[in-house]
Amino acid sequence: MANFENEGAASDKELNESNISTGGETSQDCQEEIESIVRTDEEQREKLVKLPLGRIKTIIKMDPEVSMVNQEAVFLIAKSTELFIDSLAKESYKYTAQMNKKTVQKRDVESAVDNIDALVFLEGMLD
Repeated sequence: MANFENEGAASDKELNESNISTGGETSQDCQEEIESIVRTDEEQREKLVKLPLGRIKTIIKMDPEVSMVNQEAVFLIAKSTELFIDSLAKESYKYTAQMNKKTVQKRDVESAVDNIDALVFLEGMLD
C-alpha cells in the first residue's frame, strides 16, 4: 500500500510539472499573440495615412520646371506630407476634445490654424 501512495504522489508531481510547463507555454503563446495584434494594429494605422506615391509623382510633374523626379524624393515628400497631416489632425483633435465632441470638424481645424504659430501659413485656406 505504501508503494501505491508513492506512485500516486509521483504522478501528482508529474501532473503539476506538466501543468506548469503548459502554463508557461500558454503564457508565451499569449504574449506572442498580443505582439502579433500590436503589429497588425501598427500596420493598419500606417495604411491609413499612406499616400499613393504614383499620385504624388504625378502632382510633382505638373510643375513645368520639373521634368524628372527621383523616387527617393517622391518618398520623402509623401512621408513629410503624411507626418504633416498627422500633426494637423492631432492638433485639431485637441480643440475637438475641448468641446467634448468626438468628430473633428472644420471649425476645429480652423482653431488649430489660428492658435498654432507653425500653422499660420494655412490661414484663409479653409474658406
